[in-house]
Amino acid sequence: MDAVADPPSAPASGAPEEDYLPPGPGRLAKPPHASPRIYWLYAGVFAAVHALSLLVLVPWLFSWSAVVVTVLGYYLIGAVGINLCYHRLLTHRGFAVPKWLEHTMAVLGVCNLQDAPARWVGVHRMHHQFSDHERDPHSPLVDFLWGHVGWLVYQNSYIGTADFYDRYARDLLRDPFYLKLERSAGWFGVFALHALAINAAGFLAGLAWSGGSLLAGVQLGLSWLVWGVFLRTVLVWHVTWSVNSVTHMWGYCNYATRDESKNNWLIALLTSGEGWHNNHHAQPRSAAHGHRWWELDFCYWTILGLERLGLAKNVIHAKKPTPGAVQDACRQAA
Repeated sequence: MDAVADPPSAPASGAPEEDYLPPGPGRLAKPPHASPRIYWLYAGVFAAVHALSLLVLVPWLFSWSAVVVTVLGYYLIGAVGINLCYHRLLTHRGFAVPKWLEHTMAVLGVCNLQDAPARWVGVHRMHHQFSDHERDPHSPLVDFLWGHVGWLVYQNSYIGTADFYDRYARDLLRDPFYLKLERSAGWFGVFALHALAINAAGFLAGLAWSGGSLLAGVQLGLSWLVWGVFLRTVLVWHVTWSVNSVTHMWGYCNYATRDESKNNWLIALLTSGEGWHNNHHAQPRSAAHGHRWWELDFCYWTILGLERLGLAKNVIHAKKPTPGAVQDACRQAA
């Protein structure tokens, strides 16, 4: 599968043909391969990281430098790693960069503990093919919590199979870099190493700033770990999941699409542009998700910056909606 997921009006390249009908009123059934069994590995990790993030409430672990590390990580690791790399680059191939830069950004994506790149990409391409229909892995038309996090906590026996990877992520797995991350669960090791690196950097900074105090080093190292890793990871999880849940329920439309995708300004701000989700479902391959002048899209601006530096090429730009086509687009899609 060399092509990325096609627009919602057609099946993803290499995937079986399906009849596409607008979703009926009421809730969807869960995907046919979803089971009632809890995926305890994911559920346990989610619970543990959420619990550890609550340590930000301990005054001894607060520092302004940790807040700075969190904000920088939120964009450089979260937005660049997930939104720009996993999504716009690897899933939809909305632009191209040198392999060394692609792999570097993919490593940043892995540091968000959202699975290895190939699995993430495969799930998202599958979502585009079946968006808000029964085989959609995470439609909130089942219910809000299912679309937000339930689909991760309960096992889907199809995701992760050889057929799943062959249909939705074959192009990525031709690259030994992504194949190794997928096969060896090396992505989890990358997350652990990045957490240790941030902890160590905080320790050394505390040691230097205090004139050699071991206690100050330990304190700042733990502060950076709690804020810059655990809290940041939880924040990035929930804003990413909100694109799956919130933006398929609340917002406005610039385009009539065959799903319930919406543009949501709050989620767009929190995700550096991913919340312009109706725009994205109308033009999936576009590197730009903000299609009107006031739809801020920081990820797209980062891509334009890379293009200006000569590091990004073949950037797919958006076809702007015409003013007359924008009115009542959500109702036209219903």
